[in-house]
Amino acid sequence: MVLGLFRANVQKMASKVPKIKFNNGQEFPVFGLGTWKSKPGEVTQAVKDAFDIGYRHIDCAHVYGNEPEVGEAIAAKIADGTVRREEIYITSKLWNTMHRPDLVEPALRTTLKDLHLDYLDLYLIHWPFALKEDGELFPVGANGKTAFSDVDYLDTWKAMEELVRKGLTKSIGISNFNAKQVDRLWSNSTIKPVTNQIEVHPYLNQKKLIAHNQAKGIVITAYSPLGSPDRPWAKPEDPQLLDDPKIKEIAKKYGKTTAQVVIRYGLQRNLIVIPKSVTKSRIQQNFDIWDFQLSADDIAQLDTFDCNGRICPYDDAYDHKDHPFIRDEF
Repeated sequence: MVLGLFRANVQKMASKVPKIKFNNGQEFPVFGLGTWKSKPGEVTQAVKDAFDIGYRHIDCAHVYGNEPEVGEAIAAKIADGTVRREEIYITSKLWNTMHRPDLVEPALRTTLKDLHLDYLDLYLIHWPFALKEDGELFPVGANGKTAFSDVDYLDTWKAMEELVRKGLTKSIGISNFNAKQVDRLWSNSTIKPVTNQIEVHPYLNQKKLIAHNQAKGIVITAYSPLGSPDRPWAKPEDPQLLDDPKIKEIAKKYGKTTAQVVIRYGLQRNLIVIPKSVTKSRIQQNFDIWDFQLSADDIAQLDTFDCNGRICPYDDAYDHKDHPFIRDEF
């Protein structure tokens, strides 16, 4: 009886999360759990906690190095009846060293094995530029710099389309593509990308790129919505988004945390938002955002905080012809 009540309550909580419709007709929850930087020893419990709280969307990637542990949590929560496969939404990403078309399907099959799944709900090209294949995930050349590959992401995309046709993923998309790259891919694809996953938060609001994608029917997924304070390359003097006094003032007005305010900021811009945490209380807190709305004035104020404050520049690959952040306006 107690177990039945728990499951009923979990389903009730999960039903609070709205879904957004992709351009292929598939629906996807607008809120999920990010797993970048979640350590293998912590992420299994974090994903279990998230499912118990009501999350149904988990964002993963091969390069995060923790998909086997995420898979353990998925398998455990399906086995104990907390979730059914058809009601959860799992995203993963193709890493840069696997852009060569013959490597794309094997890469996805590795992810499926690690996640204990037969198919993904969404598979993304993680970055538009390719790195040297058949070696380390972060290959280095004889010159000591990042080793590039010249594989064109259009060729990678053709292999991604095959994954949909084979039923290995329901939807495909991109991540970190700029406007010109989005346009080029859109014009040379049979199956259109359903989402572009990009860094979005008040210090990098991405208004132009978001509008550009949304005009094509491409949903934006916002990664690092909390400003990723635990990013490995953070410096002590870097501004901390969640400690911003102006955001604290807005949070105080609503009786919410700064994290809850910036999550709502993304959601009210019609984005999918995927905050990361491994702490159960924060996973719960990040979910408790369905009982308030920011005013239009507060959204407008948060828009003014933009300072081009990109925290994920991937500057080791700036010399690559397909690097998205340095040659084009947005």
